[in-house]
Amino acid sequence: MPKYVYDFAEGNKDLKDLLGGKGANLAEMTNLGLPVPPGFTITTEACKAYLQSGRQPEEMEAEVSEHLGFLEAAMGKQLGQSDDPLLVSVRSGAKFSMPGMMETVLNIGLNDQSVRGLAAQAGNERFAFDSYRRLIQMFGKTVLGIAGENFEEALDAAKHAKDTTDDLDLDADDMRQLVETYKEVVVRCAGRAFPQEPREQMDLAVRAVFDSWNTERAVIYRRQERISGDLGTAVSIVAMVFGNLDMDSGTGVAFTRDPASGAQGIYGDYLQNAQGEDVVAGIRNTLPLPDLEKLDKKSYDELLKNMQTLEEHYRDLCDIEFTIERGKLWMLQTRVGKRTAAAAFRIATQLVDQGLIDMDEAVSRVTGAQLAQLMFPRFDESAQRKKIAQGMGASPGAAVGKVVFDSYTAIKWSRSGEDVILVRRETNPDDLEGMIAARGILTSRGGKTSHAAVVARGMGKTCVCGVESMNVDTKKRVMRAPHGVELHEGDVISIDGTSGEVFLGEVPVVASPVVRYFEGELGPEEGAGAGGVDDLVQAVDRMMRHADGVRRMAVRANADTPEDAARARRFGAQGIGLCRTEHMFLGERRALVEALILADTDEEQQRELAELLPLQREDFIGIFEAMDGLPVTIRLLDPPLHEFLPNITELSVRVAVAESRGEKREGDLRMLQAVHKLHEQNPMLGLRGVRLGVVIPGLFEMQSRAILEAAAERIRAGGVPRVEIMVPLVANVQEFETVKQAIIQVARDVRAETGVHLEFLVGTMIELPRAALTAGQIAEAAEFFSFGTNDLTQTTWGFSRDDVEAAFFSAYLEKGIFGVSPFESIDREGVGELIRIAAERGRAERPGLKLGICGEHGGDPDSVHFFEEVGLDYVSCSPFRVPVARLEAGRSVTED
Repeated sequence: MPKYVYDFAEGNKDLKDLLGGKGANLAEMTNLGLPVPPGFTITTEACKAYLQSGRQPEEMEAEVSEHLGFLEAAMGKQLGQSDDPLLVSVRSGAKFSMPGMMETVLNIGLNDQSVRGLAAQAGNERFAFDSYRRLIQMFGKTVLGIAGENFEEALDAAKHAKDTTDDLDLDADDMRQLVETYKEVVVRCAGRAFPQEPREQMDLAVRAVFDSWNTERAVIYRRQERISGDLGTAVSIVAMVFGNLDMDSGTGVAFTRDPASGAQGIYGDYLQNAQGEDVVAGIRNTLPLPDLEKLDKKSYDELLKNMQTLEEHYRDLCDIEFTIERGKLWMLQTRVGKRTAAAAFRIATQLVDQGLIDMDEAVSRVTGAQLAQLMFPRFDESAQRKKIAQGMGASPGAAVGKVVFDSYTAIKWSRSGEDVILVRRETNPDDLEGMIAARGILTSRGGKTSHAAVVARGMGKTCVCGVESMNVDTKKRVMRAPHGVELHEGDVISIDGTSGEVFLGEVPVVASPVVRYFEGELGPEEGAGAGGVDDLVQAVDRMMRHADGVRRMAVRANADTPEDAARARRFGAQGIGLCRTEHMFLGERRALVEALILADTDEEQQRELAELLPLQREDFIGIFEAMDGLPVTIRLLDPPLHEFLPNITELSVRVAVAESRGEKREGDLRMLQAVHKLHEQNPMLGLRGVRLGVVIPGLFEMQSRAILEAAAERIRAGGVPRVEIMVPLVANVQEFETVKQAIIQVARDVRAETGVHLEFLVGTMIELPRAALTAGQIAEAAEFFSFGTNDLTQTTWGFSRDDVEAAFFSAYLEKGIFGVSPFESIDREGVGELIRIAAERGRAERPGLKLGICGEHGGDPDSVHFFEEVGLDYVSCSPFRVPVARLEAGRSVTED
């Protein structure tokens, strides 16, 4: 029989799949002997059963009752009893942290009778009715689906009546009246009275937490973070401790290191006379955690000791929630904290230096996505800037955009191509889509632990919080900064997520120190900061050196010019995995290609090819020089010829207009005839790739000659070109053999003409399902395979990428048909299985067959791990993504 409920003493941190992150870590802290309020956790299995059937498992109610009885016995009081009630919180907690996305309800057990017992027991009537009104508000929003504005307007009205903006100025009578007002809101909006039976409150709250797993914001967050929708959430039921008893009580969030920078020290926020939701919501501006020492040194010292215990136990940055109840410290939650990209690299190397982890573990704790963030530009400090406000740097980066005041506008403008900055007093979970759409987030309230800060850091989004000098009026859509600066929706601002500065207008950006490091402009021993040493560059350097030392796969670059090739080499590329020759036919050379296509005779065709030959040869000489000693894979012409000709519609209009004027434009007319002749209904599956080389005499021979003559010239100059000629879009071995034989004959001719011994490989792209399935046959002739995953994805799914991404991908993502676009991350079950089959069959026929990938997936972190699993020899990606692929290739080994 399955077990659906676990006491905290029964669990541990390794049971996150079953108990969720919150429940598992509460159990772990209990096992460590830290002061955790007693409680129990309902498992994710119960949630999954509930979501599948629409009702909780039959055994669950009895198990909950049994564990509630244990809790009541431990506390010496019963849930909601009238004289001294036990109150509990009902908290969500999935395996992966999803801050603010699911529901929590505090103070369950309060009703019209027990609130008076709580007041008498605490000797504080204001506290008791404050707790009761909080319960009604949270229960109303979470369980009954009442819009939060109904409660917020009532609270604002109560504060307005007292001529205050601080809810601490409301006394016991005000809170008592708020309770009655809130209960009226419940009846008016939900059509029922607030439940007075404590167990009914708890059971309904548990179901609401289960239901919150599939709320729109939770689904969006999981999609953004690539979290599976099948995991479900656990529910922890915890005895309440109260930070809102009096000014000797409070609640806070602490980090064992700065989650924004990674610096060691004491970081966090504390709020006197408050409950935990007040800190995260950013409703009141908090005190810096070090100020707690002056208010309650005993609790402060104990907290620091617990923080050290947790960091050493988890061997990582810990994010901690705590409450102080009249001088007694309680630990309410811990988890491995979300952090910025810069913090991730710094913290990993710090922990190595402290002897807590080794370098393999350190590399596994940073990601390619984080490295890519560090390569983004930052503001140019030498540029003229007009600073209009100062806040708290909550998530680093440089963001420029137009001011918008709500998520709907952020999404709408972003989809129209506008860069926007979402400006709010404070964000809440319903702002998630707008936060994703925005370039940056700016709030006038909250600190580094507010909702905006935590979510922005998790997404790698620039964020500035707590700009207290700024007044945000979302209704009038205006923000007012000091010195009379007034900004309306659509005005441009720039925000610095590191310094917390807000600037008027657009501030120019410059390359980051990490990019300068990869470019070779900045060594790890040098620095861009005032201290003379940029420890971030040092951390990145250590990670990259270790990743390069342990990884099995090589990393190449997709590069079509000598300049791209040189940059790729500076970024650590170990060769070129894809040089696209069609890019060499554009610009001024397009006229030569047009002439080739229009040629009526073989002689004309050969004449045009002869003109292209020296131009192609010069291109290849430059690339071979930039990549001297490293392999260069050159793909012969791939796209259909119509791509080199004028647009058929524009050309038809031009000819028609000329004819209407009685003009004769023979050139346009001849071109139009050629365009019509080459027109195809589905050109991406038509005359392209290897088919061009088969049906157009001399085309691939000219390209092969240019490649091999360039290689011969480099050899004569003392270079070491490593040539790999790649035939695209092969579907069967006979196609490939036809082209390969022609290439070999060209090589014989070049050797005879130059007297240079040439070594080269001839291989093919695997980008059609048939090629993957017949890879064994193709490998009889091909000396290497390179998987063209862009086209392989199109032909496997039956997609035309340019059409479907705009037509229905967004709907597929929203409905959960796709977790992520198959063009962004490899489809392991379909496209990935074809790659696996081709690799196995190809190497069965030709042991040691070189295998690589040159589609855009070569720079995708998740895909790189799959390619390591399959056993590919290298990945290839754009030069800018080379460092990302290098790091992920190392991580794919250290994590296994």
